Amino acid sequence: MTITRKAAVLLALAALACVPPASAQAPKKAAPAAAIPTPQASPSPGEQPAQSPAPGWVSRCSSASRDAPLECAIEETAVLTKTGQLIVLVNIRVASDTHQPAVLVQLPLGLNIPAGAKLQVDDGKTFDFQIQTCENRGCYVTTPVSSELLTALKSGKQLKISFQNMNKETLTIPMPLTDFAAAYEKIK
Repeated sequence: MTITRKAAVLLALAALACVPPASAQAPKKAAPAAAIPTPQASPSPGEQPAQSPAPGWVSRCSSASRDAPLECAIEETAVLTKTGQLIVLVNIRVASDTHQPAVLVQLPLGLNIPAGAKLQVDDGKTFDFQIQTCENRGCYVTTPVSSELLTALKSGKQLKISFQNMNKETLTIPMPLTDFAAAYEKIK
């Protein structure tokens, strides 16, 4: 059975909406807050998720000053249509000093942190990552991008980001890779 991106995100959000607030957690579990990255109310199970207003991988370069090196990154997001709440953000930047790509993935709060996060391109190899930290906007994974993962991202059709909610239900958010290679070429 094939699930469309919209249906998969809707299922993921419905599962997240069932997560109890942080105050209801047992003391032995991690204690992230129950809000999603924006200060708006939690999404309702029937709310329609969608991609950001400018769909696709967006490239950006900036510099702290005219003399500072250029820092470039590409990113893709999945947000709720009605509220604009961020569900997942994937940001890949190329460090100006090492020229090596690194990925930052922002996930919603209310996760089973020990389970970590998984990235998979199409039906290829699954890359497992630890969730390193959480703050009021979400939980984060940051790691260098291996040449194997970068090659898969450039040639793939869909990136799947999986994580578990506090009920240990696995949620998978699909993100298209249609224009990833072209966007990455602009920043490398």
